Amino acid sequence: MMFIIKNKFIYLGISSVLVIVSLIIIFTKGLNISIDFTGGSVMEVSYDVRPDIATIQSSFSELKYTGTVQPFGEKNIIVKTRDLSEKERENLVGTLTVDGHTPKIERFNSVGPSVGKELRSKAIIAMIIVMVMIILFVAYAFRHVARGRDGKRLGPSSSLYGVYAVVALLHDVVIPTGVFALLNIEVNSLFIVGLLSILGLSVNDTIVTFDRIRENLRTNSENKIAESFSNIVGRSITQTITRSISTSLTIMITLLILFLIGPESTKVLALVMLIGTFIGTYSSIFVASPLLVLSYKEVKE
Repeated sequence: MMFIIKNKFIYLGISSVLVIVSLIIIFTKGLNISIDFTGGSVMEVSYDVRPDIATIQSSFSELKYTGTVQPFGEKNIIVKTRDLSEKERENLVGTLTVDGHTPKIERFNSVGPSVGKELRSKAIIAMIIVMVMIILFVAYAFRHVARGRDGKRLGPSSSLYGVYAVVALLHDVVIPTGVFALLNIEVNSLFIVGLLSILGLSVNDTIVTFDRIRENLRTNSENKIAESFSNIVGRSITQTITRSISTSLTIMITLLILFLIGPESTKVLALVMLIGTFIGTYSSIFVASPLLVLSYKEVKE
């Protein structure tokens, strides 16, 4: 796949534009943060025959509570609003009684502001810890890749493998987050689970390619074969690209089915992983490895 290496600036440029646009959307439009992180109340009610959603939403708006009303399944709705007192909850149930249809409370959960803030902090810390550990692990695993047994320089330093793996992961996290901000999809705890899953899937693809680069470097060094680093990277991508795409397609088909016909509660998880798997496959092939070639040329020069 030498065309990937030869056209690396095009692919890196596409990624850069997507990341920049995503960041602009995130910071200008903002994320639709769920009560998991802000605190509040969520109530799920069911009807024998669910009234028109627009009618329920109109009735809910009369309470002047900040929040949303969303359909859930065929007969249920979910109301998400600020933290409610017992009396306010009773008022809410009364308001949801529309056109003679009395709702039945299926569940009611309340998350305090302090708990939401703690969950938000833990989510951010979890992401940071994952990325730091990946840098350390990859740097250790590839510690002998920079030089051959004769001491001759073969490629970039081992730490750069870890750094570029994390650069690719940041790429894989920012773009799905930007899509959620653009579509105003609620960001909840399942979204964080999806992002963490993406990190695992994406870094696996990246390390498979890096490992093949290491093996090819070692083989060339042992057999005293002269080959440029860019050619080795291109050949390594060729050797692993079928495996990467096949694995990702299998996962994406499963996630697409889950998103289309799965339960409502799993749609956020399925969507973020579907987007992330596609973007992660792109980054492992078109971002991480070309960055190695780019950095090594800079070192040589």
